[in-house]
Order: sequence, then structure tokens, then C-alpha cells
Amino acid sequence: MADVRVPLMSVHWRRQAFVHWPYPPAVLQRFLPPRLEVDVFEGQGWVSLTPFVMSSTRVLGVPLPPPTFPETNLRTYVRCEGGSSGLWFFSLDVAHPALPAGRVLGTPYSLGRLTVQPDGRVCRYAGRRGRRGPGYELEVRTDERVEAPHALDSWLTNRFHVYTTSFGMLWRIPASHEPWPLFRGTLVHSEQSLLAAAGLPEPLVSPLVHTSPGVGPVHLGFPRPG
Repeated sequence: MADVRVPLMSVHWRRQAFVHWPYPPAVLQRFLPPRLEVDVFEGQGWVSLTPFVMSSTRVLGVPLPPPTFPETNLRTYVRCEGGSSGLWFFSLDVAHPALPAGRVLGTPYSLGRLTVQPDGRVCRYAGRRGRRGPGYELEVRTDERVEAPHALDSWLTNRFHVYTTSFGMLWRIPASHEPWPLFRGTLVHSEQSLLAAAGLPEPLVSPLVHTSPGVGPVHLGFPRPG
């Protein structure tokens, strides 16, 4: 867990789904900037699509109106030369008009129309980037609790640094939160074009799926040189 003494943003992440696909590391490496390399688990790289709800959102301690809204990110797992492991985002789609200002920090936010519709053990996630951009429709069922997480479960979900590039530099954004309470999940229905929009080939195997009721508060720190 990263040390975040003065948070840039504080938030709760709720109704989280993780849809993970394995990818050859060489396929992912070409998307990364210098000094970052693909982090691998048993020789395999991974890409995850993660829709969720942001709530109790504060920026510099000030509540962001409205404080609750959906977000969806597409990410991979990276390691910095001589530094920490973390996340690299291909895209961040969000339903709040203020968040795309985060592009100045190198975070690839885009404004979209996103919905999250829980129905018992099933949650339906849908979104569209802009009016005619890439989108997704996911229906995810929550299954049994992960009482003893496998090493891969933790590797894919507990990440405490985000890497970005801005002004010609590599930056690291620290994050602090408790470990995710995890459940196994089943992808009941899936249609998405976010992978293709990011330039990624279609996965060759079915995904590994997790769900979580969420974590919070999550503290995101100020960017630091990577």
C-alpha cells in the first residue's frame, strides 16, 4: 500500500467488477512508454476491464458535486525500472464532466454515458464514449466469496500506483486503500469495443472475473516523478 499523507482525491469505489484477459507480454509492451515494462504473472501479461461506481468523491477535501457517478477503466499491469509495480490505463471513461480535466496529469479520461444497474446477484454495466465512440454492455453475476485469495487474485486487484506520462515525463500517482473483499464472478453477457479502440487484439480465451462490493475511503496522492 502506498503512503498518501495528503490526498489529491478521496473516494469510495463501489459495485466493482473486474474482467481480466491474459495477453502475451510482447503485445502489451508496445503500448508502454520508456521506463515501463509489462508486469507478468507466471510469464503472462493481463488486461482488465473494470466498471464501478465512484461515491463520496472529494478533491482536495472538497466534495465533488455530484459525488456519485460511474466510471470504467481499461488497464494493464506494469513495472517501472527500479521502481514499484502499478497500473497503466488505456482508457478511463467517466460520467462526470469535471474528471476529463485529469488529462493534464496524463490520465486518459473521456466523458461518456455510463450506467450501473444492480439486480440481486447480477449487475449490468453499460457505457458509450461520447455519442458514437466505443462502448460496452456487461452483465456480471457475483458468485462465491474468495475466502483465501490465490496469488493471482491479489496480483490483479491490489495495485497501489498508477503511471502516466505528461509534459514529456513519467509520473507515478500513489493510492492507499484496504485490500478488496473479493468474490468470484461470471460474465453472463458481454459486448464491448473498448479493447479494439485501444488497439488491442481480441482475447483468445474466456476472461477471469471478480466482483467486489467495494473499498473506501481510497486516497489518491499527488503525482510524483516516476
